[in-house]
Order: sequence, then C-alpha cells, then structure tokens
Amino acid sequence: MNDVSLLIIAGGKSSRLGRDKRFVEIGGVGLLESMLRKASARNFAEIFLCVDRQTPEIKSLSDAFNATILLDEISAAGPAAGLSNGLRKISSDWALAVSIDMPFFDFAAFEPIFDDQHKIIIPRVGGRLQPLAAFYHRSTADAFEKNLSAWQKKLRATIDRLPHRIIDLDVDENIFFNVNTRADLHLALGRAENLSRPTPIVSIVAPSSGTGKTTFIERLTKIFSDQNIKIGVIKSDAHGFNLDVEGKDSWRFQRAGADAVAVVSPHGWFLTQRTDERADFFTVADKMTGVDLILTESRTRKIFPTVSLWRGLGDKIVDEKICAVFSSAPEASDEIAEFHLDDLKSAEAIIKFLAGT
Repeated sequence: MNDVSLLIIAGGKSSRLGRDKRFVEIGGVGLLESMLRKASARNFAEIFLCVDRQTPEIKSLSDAFNATILLDEISAAGPAAGLSNGLRKISSDWALAVSIDMPFFDFAAFEPIFDDQHKIIIPRVGGRLQPLAAFYHRSTADAFEKNLSAWQKKLRATIDRLPHRIIDLDVDENIFFNVNTRADLHLALGRAENLSRPTPIVSIVAPSSGTGKTTFIERLTKIFSDQNIKIGVIKSDAHGFNLDVEGKDSWRFQRAGADAVAVVSPHGWFLTQRTDERADFFTVADKMTGVDLILTESRTRKIFPTVSLWRGLGDKIVDEKICAVFSSAPEASDEIAEFHLDDLKSAEAIIKFLAGT
C-alpha cells in the first residue's frame, strides 16, 4: 500500500442517523477516529480526509494522524464529491476510497485484490458491491467530475461507464457493515461489546410472560448445536429452580443441545451439576466454560446486548441495550431492526452478528 493513497470519505449530513456519525462512538472510539487509527497502521503513501466542512474536532484528528483535509468543492453531492476531489489531489496513480461508517472494517482483508490492470477494482462480498471500499485510478477523476456537473451523484452510474473489475471476496461480509441508521447503530454497539469479551453473550428478554422466550432460545440452541456451535444458556427465575426436571425450561435447553445450562434466582444459582454461592449473570457467565456463545433469558435484565421479544401491537420499548426486536407484528423502521417472532433465519443471523461470528 505504500504506492497507494487513501481517501477517507467522511462527508454527508448523517440525516438518517440523526447525529454526526463521524463522532458516534462504537467500542469506545468514534467512527472517524477508528478509521484513522486503522489507516495509520498501514503504509499508505498519503492519507486524505474528504469532508464537506472542517470543524475543530476534524482538524484535531487530521493533525493527530497526519491526514490532509480536503473540502468538497460541490456541496450536498454525497460520497461522489469527496471521491472526485480526492482523485484529482492524490500524488500517486491509485487511491483506495473508504467510507468511515464501517466500524468493523479490516484493510488487510482485501489488500490482495489490488492490481494495476484496470481503472477501478471493486470487491463484492455476499453478492453486494462495495464501491466505498474500492481502488480507483486517478484518471477516473474526470469521469466522476463530469457526472457530478450533471448532478449524477450515484457512484455506480460512473463506474459502469469505465473499465472496472469486480472481485468476489471470501471474507466476513460484516467488515463492510455500514452504520446509516439508529437501527444499524444498535446492532453495531452490541457486536462491538461482544468483540471485547472472551465469550460473547446475548440476552433474550420479553416484557411479559407467555411471549415465547424459552421456545425462541430452544429453537436457536438446536440450530446452533447442529452447526457444532457450543451454546450455554443462563435463565433468570424469580421463584427458585429445579434443574434437569423433565419439562422444565432448563431441561428443554439441554435437550435442544445446550452444552451448559444455568439458572439464577434470588435464592442462589445452579450451573449444570455445579452448585455455588448466590451470584449474578456476570459471575455465572464467567464460570461457564467450554462454550462458544452464551444466551441469557429474563424478563427485564438487559445488561448484555439484547434481543427483545414482543407480542401484540403495544408500543415497543427500545433502549440502548436492545439491538433488535422480534415481534408478532413487525414494522419497518430506522429506529430498530425488527423481524417476525417466527423468523428463525433472521434470528440466527442477528445472534451471530451480535456474537461477532
């Protein structure tokens, strides 16, 4: 990468997110700072920060990471403005353009796709093109500028008219996960929290009994067990417990394939065949070994990244710990990712995303 310039595309109004995404913290670090940190660890010929306006915070970050600020010359034109301007300013023949809204981005994952035989090189992962994680030759600047002058802001409209190469990558598609909405942010925060744990934990909660938490976890446990993913389950029970009694929830979890089951109550806790002092979810989770993922079940304890289950049409409670909702009456929204209660395929995908797998 020492012959390639880096264009960090960091303009836009973040209107769908409702606040400046550049400074939204995920994993304790703002999105813009996170991308600059990763970039500074690579050997790029130069780093440009393409923004619509300069602020003291942006200036401070650019100075800290030795990046040059480039202000968009055309306002409200989206990423195409930053890309067009950046390609005219680079001193090298090639640039890698990357958007800052990908918190799990990994430069190393697609560096091997670079070659100098095409004008544009775009990775495709999971069937989706990634034009804002792609290589562009400086000679393409004129085409982007020409389209912008005709107010054609879509990158694909320009890319399709130029010699380009699409390369299918066999990498984790979540490295290209974008944070555009509050729903995206909830998911990203949950995943980042689990990436810092030795064993990921996802809570399944519901505001009332009879919502189907136990059945939901039982079905997921069976799915993961069939994939050789070792599951631990921690159940909250306010009335005490009898572990391994046929028909009880803990028995159902073990029958579904859980490798470890614990029950936590006001009277103490029990982990499979080991008893110990009264403890909370954190203590039990620390003692649960030999599993790849821990699922917790409770009505209100949203202390880990949480999936909330709902029945009926009442107003759904969404707070910072709730990452996704599974409801009997799902609704499309930018506020929270929402799916039907019986949509096990989406449930599997969401849990795996939150687990960082």
